[in-house]
Amino acid sequence: MANWAMYLVIPEDGGAHETYAPRFGAVGIDLDLLAGPDVVLPLLRAREQLQGHWIDEGRCEAGALIDLRRRTLFLFASEGPITRLRHRAALWEALGAAWPGWELRWTYDGPAELREYLGLDPEDVRWHGGSPYPEFAMERDDEELSDPDPMVRVVTIGADRCHVLAATGRTHPVAEGPELLARLADAPDHGVYAAPADSGLHVDPERRLVGWWLLDTSAGAHHVAERWPGWSVEFWADRGEEHVRAAGGRFVPPPVDRAQARAEVRAEALEHWSPQDPDDVPGWMQVAAPEVAAKVVAKLAAGLAG
Repeated sequence: MANWAMYLVIPEDGGAHETYAPRFGAVGIDLDLLAGPDVVLPLLRAREQLQGHWIDEGRCEAGALIDLRRRTLFLFASEGPITRLRHRAALWEALGAAWPGWELRWTYDGPAELREYLGLDPEDVRWHGGSPYPEFAMERDDEELSDPDPMVRVVTIGADRCHVLAATGRTHPVAEGPELLARLADAPDHGVYAAPADSGLHVDPERRLVGWWLLDTSAGAHHVAERWPGWSVEFWADRGEEHVRAAGGRFVPPPVDRAQARAEVRAEALEHWSPQDPDDVPGWMQVAAPEVAAKVVAKLAAGLAG
């Protein structure tokens, strides 16, 4: 088992990028990055660089590109508070405070988008292990829907259909193209879905319009329109509120309590850097340099106090 992450660093002189791939770096990457560049960069550079190849998108679960020349931080992840609807804004806010003066960007196409930024062929990291299984439609009483952060994708169709799909894979259902409509023709209709989701799409068959969003990544995210020939496709990035407006009252996630979200992100970040249970395995950064943990905890306690 592994939870691969990739870190890429472009030096200030714009020279060849550095590549690091912690085997268990994907879990908590957003919380690791809250330590800021003064902690993250030395810990990265204390590791052996990855030479000659990249982790493909089928195995790479998270990643970051740190461009020291342009002071830009690119990030993607498949789990963690930054991929939760109720915590995403609070985590972005905290990252902005930890990386002052930096531009923060989410890479919706995972490692392929990082390669493209570097001027490399994104197809070299594409996973060619076969077509993913379509995510199945869930019943209204599915146990997953009682979770505070259910792993689901909401699909609203026309003026009166709402389906909830289990987010079991890493390919967004929008990638199915119009065939998705036929597949969901007899799927359970939720009428109104009033819980969080981590992605979704709205399809207007009469006007042949599609809008979609997500909080994680999806292979080929910037080429989805090619799957819907003859349709107008709008990518809403992580703006689930666009879906709420388009769905006409059929997707109504609970409002985010910003103060509570900040408090929960703060608690999770502090626990991540100073776990109460000694059997817990902290993030790879703490394992690599445990002497910095106390300083990071103090920094987080002060920086996330508001």
